[in-house]
Amino acid sequence: MALRIDPDTRLLVLTGAGVSAESGVPTFRDANGLWENHSIEQVATPQGFEDDPALVWRFYSERRRKAASVSPNPGHATLAGVEARMDDRFLLVTQNIDGLHQRAGSRRVIEIHGSLFRTRCDTCDREPFADEREHVAAPACDACAAAGRKGRLRPAVVWFGELIDPEILREIGGFLSEAHRQRLVFLAVGTSGAVYPAAGLVLEARAAGGETWLVNAEPAENRGAFHHFVQGPSGRILPELFEWA
Repeated sequence: MALRIDPDTRLLVLTGAGVSAESGVPTFRDANGLWENHSIEQVATPQGFEDDPALVWRFYSERRRKAASVSPNPGHATLAGVEARMDDRFLLVTQNIDGLHQRAGSRRVIEIHGSLFRTRCDTCDREPFADEREHVAAPACDACAAAGRKGRLRPAVVWFGELIDPEILREIGGFLSEAHRQRLVFLAVGTSGAVYPAAGLVLEARAAGGETWLVNAEPAENRGAFHHFVQGPSGRILPELFEWA
C-alpha cells in the first residue's frame, strides 16, 4: 500500500510518542501512570510546579539529558525529505517535545505541546527562549526581576490542565482550509489517538475532504476515523510508504 503524492497534494502530518520511542526516547510514564516514580500531578501540572518547582526542574532536566543523547531515526529523516520535496504544501504537527524532527532537518514544524529545549517565565509574557541547561531549582526570571516582580522560569511545555496556544490551532486550521482547491492528505504516525485536540485532527481533515492515513505499531483509539491503516514501526514503514507522481 503506497501513499501517492502528486504536484496537487497538500500533506498534513501528525506525529506522536511512537516516533520518538523508536529513537530510544523514554516515555517516562510507567504502567501505573507514574513518571520516574512521581505522579503526573507532581511533575506535569501548574500546581505541581507551584508546590515543588525544584522537583519539576530536576525531572525535566533529566528529560533534556536523555533526549539530547539519542538521534533521529529513519522515520524522522523520511518526513524531512518529504518536506524538502513539497515545501509549503507540507506541514508537520508533532505532539513530541524532544526536537528530533528539527534535528532530522524538518523546518515546517508545529510543536503542539511545546518544546523540551525552550524555557519561559511563569509570570511575564516574554517569549520562550532556547535553553538546553539542566536546572536543579527554578531560576528567577531576569526580566521580572528588572521590573520588581518575582517570576520564575519553567519549561515551555504544555502541562496537563493548560490550554494549547490558540494561534497554533489557527495555523493548523489555516493549512486545512487552504486545501480546498487541492488534494488533501492527512497522515498520523506513532500516536495513540487518545490525546485531544491532536486526536481530532483526523476528523477535521475528513471534514475538509481529506484522505486519511494512520501508520502505527498497533491500531490507535481513533483507528475507525482513518481511510487507510498501515501497521508497523514508523522507522520501517515511512521510508517505503510514499509514491511520487
